[in-house]
Amino acid sequence: MRIDSLLQEPLGLRRAELYPMNTVNPIAFEDASNPGSGLDLSSWYAVQTVPRHEKKVDADLRRKGVGTFLPLLSEKRQWGDRQQLVDLPLFPGYVFVQIAAGSSTRVPVLRTSGVTRFVGVRGIGTPIPDTEIAAVKGVVERKVPFRSFDRLEVGKRVRVRGGSLDGVEGVLVAVKGEQRLVISIELIQRSLSLAIEGYCVEPV
Repeated sequence: MRIDSLLQEPLGLRRAELYPMNTVNPIAFEDASNPGSGLDLSSWYAVQTVPRHEKKVDADLRRKGVGTFLPLLSEKRQWGDRQQLVDLPLFPGYVFVQIAAGSSTRVPVLRTSGVTRFVGVRGIGTPIPDTEIAAVKGVVERKVPFRSFDRLEVGKRVRVRGGSLDGVEGVLVAVKGEQRLVISIELIQRSLSLAIEGYCVEPV
């Protein structure tokens, strides 16, 4: 075919020939590990840190462009003759990172000073259900009173309906006659609890 005849053909027809109806244009999709991709195949993982290095690890990972979540709990501490409100890690020794499965991001995460390992499958880590991270985030971001909870107690799983905790899921337990909602990250066996007296709940 002559070059001048090619130039006379509509560009759209030439592209249609390159990509027939039953095939996928390879440039229409990007690698899921590419931050510019429209696909979000990332998962949450827990990384274990050196004691009292959680905030530093969180800051260093953010500087590297890694998505992180470090839930903090405000507590009063005595400093000499005065009290001061300080933010402490809710789950000491852990920071949560959001990366794509099989992503090369694991290497810079592990090379971050203060990080010791991914929690779970050796060298890879175990993904944490999005619902668990979302529940903890929901409580922390809405600034409702809560406290750390050392163990997971078996009870009825419920969802809060209405109010500032609408949609938050957890396990309903009774502590000293008070109904509380326990929200857990099962992989690291850490939980938080909050009073839900006055809230409407429904079984999940």
